Amino acid sequence: MNTYHISVLLDEAISSLQIEPGKKYIDGTIGGGGHAQQILKAGGIVLGIDQDQEALDFVTQRFKDEKNVQVAKGNFKDIDVIAKKAGFVHVDGILLDIGVSSHHLDSGERGFSFMKEAPLDMRMDKDLQVRAGDLINILTKGELYDLFTKLGEERFSRSIVASIVNVRKLKRIETTTELAEIIKKAVPFSKKGINPATKVFQALRIAVNDELNSLSDSLPKAVKLLAPGGRLAVISFHSLEDRIVKRAFIDFEAKGIAKIITKKPIIPEEKEIAENSRARSAKLRVIEKI
Repeated sequence: MNTYHISVLLDEAISSLQIEPGKKYIDGTIGGGGHAQQILKAGGIVLGIDQDQEALDFVTQRFKDEKNVQVAKGNFKDIDVIAKKAGFVHVDGILLDIGVSSHHLDSGERGFSFMKEAPLDMRMDKDLQVRAGDLINILTKGELYDLFTKLGEERFSRSIVASIVNVRKLKRIETTTELAEIIKKAVPFSKKGINPATKVFQALRIAVNDELNSLSDSLPKAVKLLAPGGRLAVISFHSLEDRIVKRAFIDFEAKGIAKIITKKPIIPEEKEIAENSRARSAKLRVIEKI
């Protein structure tokens, strides 16, 4: 049983890859191995990549008796180098599931969640130097405003930043719950069921892990790794991520490199959202290499 992470759009992603027995596939963000498990069940051979050692430890144990899977530590922005080293070139499918895992949100200690008290960390790779707390306490007022506005699309950035700056004049902001409370007091209202800290935490996570640049860098490398007829499937959870994927796919098609399979992104059905609320913003886009 996979208790590490609930895979989103599982059936849709696997179906879109059109798995064939004996062929090679890369899961560039293996997480708890939910998608990889389904690829293996269909007879595929899997290379699973993740930058989080906790995820790699989990899937290594999960697939300890499975011969057709190997795992590698790294960021999917380096998918070309990692794949070549593992002997995965001219593969028949690549999956990128962009976003934070259920494990990180539920466990709390890594600082991804505003629901549980923890140091403001948010590093997916613990070898990274900069933590979310560093950004909150060191960035200027203008830099924080740009960060929350651009990466979080937060409409109340100005008042949130003002509150943060006022608090940090007196003391360093250290924990997730401390920051969440500052945001809550600075936001006049928020949508029902959505915590007012959601967008700021999202922006900090994206910045700490340089997620948008990693995604942009990875897409052309992933397409190059595909054999003709191979497919790249990307699941995103944020409008900025989806925009990057959409524009890249349009560019690949215009250059005659690949054709777009999903004219509109595939989104979760109501049943999946009811069972896993974190799926509500997910979008799946797929292209096929020519």
